[in-house]
Amino acid sequence: MVQLFKTIALILLLFSCLNANNLNEQEIKKLIGRTIIIGFEGQTLNSSLKENIDKYNLGGVILFNKDYKTKKKKNILNPNQLKKLNSNIQNYSKYKMFISIDQEGGKVSRLNPNNGFFLTPSAKDISSKDINQAKKEYQKLAYNLKKMKINLNFAPVVDLNINPNNKVIVQLERSYSKDPSEVVKYASVFIEEQNRYGIGSVIKHFPGHGSSNADSHKGFVDITNTWKKKELNPYKQLIKDNKVDFIMTAHVFNKKLDKEYPATLSYKINTKILREKLKFKGVIISDDLQMKAISEHYSLRERIKLSINAGVNILLFGNQLDKNDLKTIVDTIYNLIEQKEIKLSKIIESNKLIKNFTDKIQ
Repeated sequence: MVQLFKTIALILLLFSCLNANNLNEQEIKKLIGRTIIIGFEGQTLNSSLKENIDKYNLGGVILFNKDYKTKKKKNILNPNQLKKLNSNIQNYSKYKMFISIDQEGGKVSRLNPNNGFFLTPSAKDISSKDINQAKKEYQKLAYNLKKMKINLNFAPVVDLNINPNNKVIVQLERSYSKDPSEVVKYASVFIEEQNRYGIGSVIKHFPGHGSSNADSHKGFVDITNTWKKKELNPYKQLIKDNKVDFIMTAHVFNKKLDKEYPATLSYKINTKILREKLKFKGVIISDDLQMKAISEHYSLRERIKLSINAGVNILLFGNQLDKNDLKTIVDTIYNLIEQKEIKLSKIIESNKLIKNFTDKIQ
């Protein structure tokens, strides 16, 4: 009962803040914190995470099985440890946090036989199965995420299998098909099964990464001459079918869509195309803002400023390719607001959207 009253009080406080004209610095920084998902070190709820939750209302964490550079184990050791970690994080916060992961199946599986979990087939393998078999595989995946107290999965991938030489999507078997209707068919099953267990689904990578010749983790990716308009079709259909709550942007550059900025940093792509043309009403999440496709060309301040002004609601920092602490990120956004380079209304709008969708997840 005490927890119930705390929750009600927090909701009332949030809405009073969102409607107030005069917010103090700490209130604004807590609103900013809710728009950040961040990677962290260790397998337990440590003092740094507690401080991020207490001081900034950290929006969420992203879990990794191993460190990208050292290959040592990072957040996930085994099922018992992971369930305890996630339970402790959620119980410590006084609000619903995003506990997120990349669990697509196949080669992109943070939960796998090496840390005590089963392996879901890749998208390519799933596409060779009938719908009932696909449903069983994704039901098992979603149930397992729920058991582990994970409530946001950066999946399914809806990129089209267009370029056979694409190393980051096609050759990793992350695409269902080059046919948009087949992609929608299997992605819908994935989303529906996760919905049954209160898991948020983040479809990716908007506006399409399946035609690229390069990997945005490693450097600049120009898809101007390879991208096909049909790469938007899975998004169009899934939005029309009211199945999409979260969409992840890609760090790909397409001068036919925006002559200046890659998708994550583009107002034309995120707002004009995704929001206005495709009528997406959900939450836009950036791909990892530390990926070299943009980090080598834009400072941290520029990445943050451009992505928020482009219409991105949640900023993702995996802390795998680089290290950025939450204080630095929040202080940067606060300073941008003070300097009138970002409108506070953008942060408030994102908080309202996030609240709408945290109500849906477990």
